[in-house]
Amino acid sequence: MSSDEEVTRRSSGADGSRLQVLDQAAVVQYEWCGVRVVGARGSYDSSSVTPLTDALATAAKECSRVVLDASGVTFADSALLNLLILTHQATDLRVAAPTRQLRRLLQLTGVNTVLKTRETVEEAAAC
Repeated sequence: MSSDEEVTRRSSGADGSRLQVLDQAAVVQYEWCGVRVVGARGSYDSSSVTPLTDALATAAKECSRVVLDASGVTFADSALLNLLILTHQATDLRVAAPTRQLRRLLQLTGVNTVLKTRETVEEAAAC
């Protein structure tokens, strides 16, 4: 059972109606000190990464430095990892406040040696 199916199963009422979606992916964008910040919230895999892909691609075209606020990422797999590498190739990407799971993924794959990661958005924007 996928994590999305598990969330749906646990959040469905007795009649099958969906009461709440707990881990839906969401993307927010804003400017911080002249840097484009893209905030990622939720679970990212091949079926949910498209809105984040679009946001980072647009940010990379418009700005020379992009910060990904990863503090709300609850799950990430190779789809997000691939996206981070591709975005890094297109612009000066900094990953701010990666969650424990994302930090571990970056370490296991060695991508942490390629990407610039910082503890906060403020630190990532200032570098």
